[in-house]
Amino acid sequence: MTFVELIKTIAFGIPIGITIIDVVGYVARVDGISMQPALNPESGKDHDYVFLKKRKDFSRGDVVALYSPRDKDQKLIKRVIALEGDTVKSLTYKQPVVTIPVGHCWVEGDNASNSMDSNLFGPIAVACLTATATAIVWPPSRWQFVRSFVPEHRLPENFRLKAGE
Repeated sequence: MTFVELIKTIAFGIPIGITIIDVVGYVARVDGISMQPALNPESGKDHDYVFLKKRKDFSRGDVVALYSPRDKDQKLIKRVIALEGDTVKSLTYKQPVVTIPVGHCWVEGDNASNSMDSNLFGPIAVACLTATATAIVWPPSRWQFVRSFVPEHRLPENFRLKAGE
């Protein structure tokens, strides 16, 4: 390959790569223990790497990437527990019961005792959410889809009422 061909390949390849990342998604490393046992199940072992699919709509139970409301340079990975209009019992937030306002959601780590989430921040603007974790892609021993669910004990109050609780 000549130098000119190499430059043409790079000039053509970079915009395609950027477009794929912006439109489809990307792989990210998961740090910390806030999403245990779903992600990074063994402390001190290999980190999970997840494929983050770019999305604008989110559902209860999705594991999402979001910008921290306290530090816009920090990204978090949490589970969506409630959407606008839902009512949740907080674990440690200043209000024991919170109705999620329009344009917001409630996110929590699966490992509640070690998570910076809505129990600290309160409802999060949906605009802070950037992508949904769809699969663990590394290490190979952990290859699997990321399950979307809300733990039974964290269901929004309006769902508990519908179920007759």
